[in-house]
Amino acid sequence: MRWKTGRRSDNVEDRRGSRTVRGAAGGGIGILVIALIAMLFGADPFEVIQQMSVETETSGPSGDAPGQRPTDEAGEFVSVVLADTEDTWHELFRQMGKTYKEPKLVLFSDAVKSACGFAQAATGPFYCSGDHKVYIDLNFYKALKEKFKAPGDFAEAYVIAHEVGHHVQTLLGILQKVHTAQSQMSEKDANALLVRLELQADCFAGVWANHADKMRHVVEQGDIEEALRAAASIGDDRLQMQSRGYVTPETFTHGTSAQRVRWFRKGFEKGTPDACNTFQARDL
Repeated sequence: MRWKTGRRSDNVEDRRGSRTVRGAAGGGIGILVIALIAMLFGADPFEVIQQMSVETETSGPSGDAPGQRPTDEAGEFVSVVLADTEDTWHELFRQMGKTYKEPKLVLFSDAVKSACGFAQAATGPFYCSGDHKVYIDLNFYKALKEKFKAPGDFAEAYVIAHEVGHHVQTLLGILQKVHTAQSQMSEKDANALLVRLELQADCFAGVWANHADKMRHVVEQGDIEEALRAAASIGDDRLQMQSRGYVTPETFTHGTSAQRVRWFRKGFEKGTPDACNTFQARDL
């Protein structure tokens, strides 16, 4: 991925080096969401919840102040990818007659406090609609490479673009509608709706990749394959098989590996958010 000459975003909050004081885990929707994310990335949700921090963050001696632009290569890479998603979605929202409001991206280590609750790094990257922020511990990329066998900078960019896809859903009112509908459904039906939400975020990530390639020529040979491998590696079926040795489709929350690949590819090939209406699709 050609990224080093790209624009850096001003919306990165570097909290690496901060410390989060642990306490007893609190309740609420945020914990439920984080538990689902933990399942996505192969962690034990009950263990994660028990380890969640519930006090305050204090700045460590080496911590950067929130909002400070990262200066290391890994942080700069995230900043460039975020900037690229900003450029893409500003243009797409303009075409829809809407205004895109940029999310923040928080870099943290070990644990972090968000409007959705406290989370350990084991939960993986996540988006919180309560504060319009994407959260990521960059050590996740090591797991993406070693545990999920999906190395590459474009695979890492896909992860960010997927979470930004959830922000797009929030701005379009989709996320709120899904949450309202889920509250009136059985757990099985609510999970099925959540799968469609996640697959749409994968499709939106593909839309970003399309525009990043056409407008800024950042895609190199093999990059799309990297993203597809990442999407496939974190399908519910593959993760459940790895952690349990069997799958239970009624508990899927993000879609199978094949579904995630299919919707990312569709977004990349079509290049328009209109192609990402997973909620009307008969065949996921």
